[in-house]
This record gives sequence, structure tokens and C-alpha cells, in this order.
Amino acid sequence: MNFTNIGSHFKFTSQQRKGVFVLFIVIIALQLFYFFSDFSQTEKISQKKQEWLALQSEIDSLKAIQNKDKPKIYPFNPNFISDYKGYKLGMSIQEIDRLLAYRKENKYVNSVEEFQKVTKVSDSLLNAISPYFKFPNWAQNKKTFKNYKSEYVLKSFSKKEKVTVLDINQASQEDFMKIHGIGEALSLRILKQKESLEAFVSMEQINDVWGLSPEVIIELNKHFKVSVFPKIKKIAVNDASLKELAKFPYFRYTLAKQIVTFRSMNGDIQNIEDLSKIKGFPVEKANIIGLYLEF
Repeated sequence: MNFTNIGSHFKFTSQQRKGVFVLFIVIIALQLFYFFSDFSQTEKISQKKQEWLALQSEIDSLKAIQNKDKPKIYPFNPNFISDYKGYKLGMSIQEIDRLLAYRKENKYVNSVEEFQKVTKVSDSLLNAISPYFKFPNWAQNKKTFKNYKSEYVLKSFSKKEKVTVLDINQASQEDFMKIHGIGEALSLRILKQKESLEAFVSMEQINDVWGLSPEVIIELNKHFKVSVFPKIKKIAVNDASLKELAKFPYFRYTLAKQIVTFRSMNGDIQNIEDLSKIKGFPVEKANIIGLYLEF
């Protein structure tokens, strides 16, 4: 190897050496500037802004306390009042026991008056809690009620026309198509919705059928009712598998998974009130969903 030729590459003129030295000084200066400089940007908050943020924080805290002290009460079916629910409503132990004993006989209260007759609650308590009672349509519209086996026929609305109300669970596609605004597609959609639930338990479920206008829904309520409580195979909430729960139209997979998780962590679900605590549960439909379930 010829080291003489290699050494020739490291020979610089006086001017080149000065250039290399200056470049070296510049590199060192930039390194020192980068090391000792602070590039972080601190946000400067004015005194007025700090006062506003403190006031807003205090307002948010007061709102949180107020909302915590005043829990929202949702409409509910009084037939499914539990011990805890009754206690929160202000009912005595004896009043709650009377209702539970009545329910054990497989009987239901179907009006505010019947609720007071069974439980013997005071007028003042009844006036406070009865606005939140929500009975199914088939219970509210019946004139006679014996184990859900009586039939309901609506009297004529006018002297010229007499409308016979059909049980919606017994109606055929042709019956639905007689309603103005319902054709073949909508009538089949109503029947499919009924089959997915096994049967309708309330006319409120008509609102869940996609494509029905408000005017058509009004007409359906004039011509159809749930006049007899249908025979349905109730879902055993505490024994049903995830797959079985997910088939129920009101649950689907996500909520069914939440239910399985809830009962594995907290034990058996006692009533519809326990279900309403689960995230994603449609609380506004609790009174209807409860009629399909067995606890």
C-alpha cells in the first residue's frame, strides 16, 4: 500500500486550513446554542382569563352537585317496583309487600286507582308518584280485564261509520293494506317486526317500524289494538346465553354483552330496574321490554 499517495489527500493550503477552522468554530457555536436555548412555549394567561376560568370551574362544580342531588325519574310500570325502588319513592315496607304479594299471584295493577287499592298508599304519596306511572296500551284501554283473556271491541266513532278494532297480533297483510298509506312493503314490514318480537305487547311498538308516517300510525291506532295479552316465550335474563340475548330486537349484540358482563360481576338480575342501570339500555322502553323478560 502506498501511504505517500494517501497522505497527499490531507495536505491543505493556508487558506483551506483557515476555512476548516472557521467551519469548526461555527459548528461548535451552533451546538452550544441548541444545548442552552429553551424552545418550549409557555402560554401566558392574563389575570382576567384566570379569574374567568376559576369562576367557570366553580359553576361546573355547583352544577354537578345539583344534578347529583336531584336524580331524574323516568316513567315506569308500577307492577315492577322493587324493594329499593319503592323505598326511593317513599313507600313503606308494608305497602311494598302488599304489591309484591299481589304480583306473586300473577296479577297486575292496570290503573292508578287499582295501585292504591292494592298497596293502600296515601293520597299525598299517590299524587307525587302517579304522574310517572306508565301502563301498557293493552292495560289502559281495556274495559274488562280477567287474566288477559277478555276481548276489546271499539264502539262507533260516529253515527255514519262503525269501526271494528282488530287485535294487531291477529291481523293479516290484507288487514294492514286496508289502511290508507300502507302498501305491500309496509304491511310486510309490520308483520316482520311482529315476528321478530314473537308478538306485539303494546301499540307503542308500531312507532319502531321504519317508514310509517305519523298520520299512518294514528290510523293504525284507530283500527288495531293489543286487545289480548299474547302468549309469548319470555327470555330468562339470568340463564340466557349471549347469543340468545343478542337475538332479542331490543338488545342486539352490544347490549347483550353488557348484560352478560353485568350479571357475571353483580350476580343475578332481579328486575327491570337492575337492567336499566346497564349502559346503553333503552330506559324509555323499559316497561315494554320487561313484558318479554323473566327474572
